[in-house]
Amino acid sequence: MTPPTSVEADSQGEGWATAKTLAEALPYIQRYDRETVVIKYGGHAMGEESVAKLFAADAVLLKMLGVHPVIVHGGGPQISAMLERAGVKSTFIDGLRVTDEATMEVAEMVLSGAINKEIANWITLAGKEADVRGVGLSGKDARLITVEKVTRTKKDPDSEIERMVDLGFVGDPKKVDPKLIEALIYADEDYIPVIAPIGVAEDGQTYNINADTVAGALAGALNAKRMLLLTDVAGVLDADGELIRQMSVAEARAAIEGGVATGGMIPKLETAIAAAEAGVGAVVILDGRRPHAMLVELFTEHGAGTLISP
Repeated sequence: MTPPTSVEADSQGEGWATAKTLAEALPYIQRYDRETVVIKYGGHAMGEESVAKLFAADAVLLKMLGVHPVIVHGGGPQISAMLERAGVKSTFIDGLRVTDEATMEVAEMVLSGAINKEIANWITLAGKEADVRGVGLSGKDARLITVEKVTRTKKDPDSEIERMVDLGFVGDPKKVDPKLIEALIYADEDYIPVIAPIGVAEDGQTYNINADTVAGALAGALNAKRMLLLTDVAGVLDADGELIRQMSVAEARAAIEGGVATGGMIPKLETAIAAAEAGVGAVVILDGRRPHAMLVELFTEHGAGTLISP
């Protein structure tokens, strides 16, 4: 075996691997330059403080590389913990939490308050040197998200008759007005919007909204290049438990209808389908607990989850 030349040996030293990675990322950095990427940061994917700090730093890096990140966060586990501490009992119908007045009050406090401001603050701290700032908002700000009450039906097991189910103050986006978000992401200053999944109806009533649904609706309204659904699984798995790297909308529908997608993956695929059909370039479902998962997905040829495209 021929020994490496002095130039080759030098290029294998410390720092050169990082430089090589950056050079290989150039085509992907150019692809997303000045493009909007909506990121759904899930309740379980939030993890511990160290994981949250890494996520914030990666969001700042995206902004510094010319991407316009827009973050929508969840918080189901945190709401459940606070409800338990407050002594408020939750009722579930087919896995969906019934949001009564007391639950809505706690949900808004946790989502728009504690979680939203914490994520925005981590971003501001991570971006301190370059003056990148997180801005915490909810769908109630500037009529960002106008909702309508969710209606669901449930089949009576005895009579087989479909009956209406009242989930309380749970809403679906009826209209998204992205002007405020666009003003922030295109400002001369470097702002990263962080949005809590709370909206308001035409009559002024506050509603809780599924965070995946908010991310999809917002991504469509912003004509986002990508939507990243950060969750606690690697992506969509096939019948053998192997990760499916890429799917079309038609294949995603078939995975739902054929039973390949089950449980919580079904609504995520439905959100991805709706977003892709609303004009989003593609949606990626990936494991947000893995450090730098967003960077691997956007700036390498390997990807980090399942990509669903039109």
